[in-house]
Amino acid sequence: MAVWVVAYTGSMINETFSQEAVDYQRIEAAIRYLEENFQRQPTLDEIAASVHLSKHHFERLFKQWAGVTPMQFMQYLTLEYAKERLVESRSVLETTLDAGLSSPGRLHDLFVNFTAVTPGDYKQGGAGLVIQYGFHPTPFGTAVLATTPRGICALRFVGDDGETAVLAQLQREWPNAAWQAAPEVTGPLVDRIFTAERREGERPFHLYLKGTNFQVQVWQALLTLPPGALVSYQDVARLLGNPTATRAVASAVARNPVGYLIPCHRVISGDGKLHNYRWGSARKKAIVGWEAAALAGHP
Repeated sequence: MAVWVVAYTGSMINETFSQEAVDYQRIEAAIRYLEENFQRQPTLDEIAASVHLSKHHFERLFKQWAGVTPMQFMQYLTLEYAKERLVESRSVLETTLDAGLSSPGRLHDLFVNFTAVTPGDYKQGGAGLVIQYGFHPTPFGTAVLATTPRGICALRFVGDDGETAVLAQLQREWPNAAWQAAPEVTGPLVDRIFTAERREGERPFHLYLKGTNFQVQVWQALLTLPPGALVSYQDVARLLGNPTATRAVASAVARNPVGYLIPCHRVISGDGKLHNYRWGSARKKAIVGWEAAALAGHP
């Protein structure tokens, strides 16, 4: 397994993401505190104190990161809000059902398409493939992006186990590939992914996905979901024409290899609860709330 290291000087956007990634650590800690103390409904002062900030400083940090106050943000994480979005988002699925999953009219704002790994290439485990990767700050913490000449093959958020563990997992998934540390290549991709504004003539993101036929179908279905939409696992199963395949859908969602670009965070329980996220329930709530604030025009 070959590995080369190249430095990446970054960009103005990446510097902004660096501050957002630092801010996010406290945002996530605050959300975790709320999860652990939900029943007693802690005050804003208590939430701020849990991340070692004053109420004023905490509100300023939250407004800078999400564009809304902490209390506005928390409204986007309530069961009532989630249930409303579940009902509203079903119209998106109905449109998709009418047009068909293969329709060229993608609803996903990030303009994503993909190619699935062939069975032969799947068995070879990436033999003959060079995978370039880099770790970068994002509005939701540090993430690693891996890309090949055929497209992006992975985008993973770094959890408590650290960067080494994330990279090791990726290398186990593509054991015969040559791995090249190339943050100067992956950095601009990360900049584009987490920048809301689309530029005229910008090329779509292309993904190179390794999964079963059913998993690929689920990931394709998720690409039809616009920002702010929330659907249930059963909704996705129904979209695929197999309403009893809820567990299989949940398994495919959990194995999503490209976080955020394939928006698995927009799939929630039918009762409106936001949990069961590959990179932690607090991160899922942060992304859902952040998208909801953007949809409302706050940031």
